[in-house]
Amino acid sequence: MRKIVASEFISLDGVVEAPDQWHFPYFNDEMGQAVWSTMSATETMLLGRVTYEGFAAAWPDRDSREEPDEMVNFMNNTPKVVVSSTLDKAEWKNSTLLKGEVIEEITKLKHQPGGVIGMTGSITLVRSLLAAGLVDELRLLMHPIVVGGGRRLFDDAGPKVPLKLIDSQTFKTGVLSLTYVPADA
Repeated sequence: MRKIVASEFISLDGVVEAPDQWHFPYFNDEMGQAVWSTMSATETMLLGRVTYEGFAAAWPDRDSREEPDEMVNFMNNTPKVVVSSTLDKAEWKNSTLLKGEVIEEITKLKHQPGGVIGMTGSITLVRSLLAAGLVDELRLLMHPIVVGGGRRLFDDAGPKVPLKLIDSQTFKTGVLSLTYVPADA
């Protein structure tokens, strides 16, 4: 069975929204290596509509022939499954639109042959998959900042999701790299 790995930049107060506004002062080579390690192990990207639209607006215009960058190749060439009830099509290269019963369809995707299914951003989707028990690893890069406002990974109405910490590292910038699995794993 394939594994779903969800990765998020998160503040001390649980904010995951708009990391572009608070994350970069903490980015260093250690974090870049951690992010790339997770991404390079991903065979399929699973994205919610908002994250997909943001990525699709930024990455297709970057050309790795002009700008040698393994990230450009990864983002543009990795198969992407986009979960949306409002999009009619997903035009970015290697993108497939998933509509219908999300939990059922993603369960089917997990049972198909293949490697790691990676998620980043996609807050609503990550919440749904955590609640359904479909996330096999939750990787958080916890930044030493209180953002104060914005969407949080865990909201007050969410279900209890017992997790077990299996790895942690502290980067020189004070960012904590935390890897969790379901508590019963």
